[in-house]
Amino acid sequence: MVRMSAEERRESVIRAATTEFARGGYYGTSTEAIAKRVGVSQPYLFRLFPGKKAIFLAAAERCVEDTTRMFEEASEGLEGEEALHAMGDAYRKVVSEQPERLMMQMQMYLAVAAAEQEGDHEFGEVVRAGWMRLWDTVHIPLGADVDGTTSFMAYGMLINCLVAMGFPPEHRVWAGMGPPEGAEGSS
Repeated sequence: MVRMSAEERRESVIRAATTEFARGGYYGTSTEAIAKRVGVSQPYLFRLFPGKKAIFLAAAERCVEDTTRMFEEASEGLEGEEALHAMGDAYRKVVSEQPERLMMQMQMYLAVAAAEQEGDHEFGEVVRAGWMRLWDTVHIPLGADVDGTTSFMAYGMLINCLVAMGFPPEHRVWAGMGPPEGAEGSS
């Protein structure tokens, strides 16, 4: 049996946590479920991360990093409408092929809302910083146009909400938008 390094285990935990948090959210996911998915004990999990919040924030950071990288790769060498369509197509593909990424995003926003109500601003700080990285990544290829960037991000959030609610591709809410392929299986 090949032993994994601590860094490889951390990566395994982040992947497992993304799946678990995408399903159950921050408050509905136990560290026990994450440890079980990874195949480690809870004490070992806490040697890798100081607590559940740290695990969630690492998964949130990874989600943003992956989405930012996807937008960068899709828009490389493109500008304006070409960049807009390339990034939109790439996002629709990710949403349909990796629904846990979409649901992790949704859980990030829910965790911020709940934590802010309790006076915990750490979730918000991390998620808002990630959102700004996404904004900046989209903003430049769209010609630094605030209205275009706002429309792109708003359209993406609309797609997130419709897919998360389970609207099938043939539903009238998708008229003129083109739902992500496989949207019916994403929720």
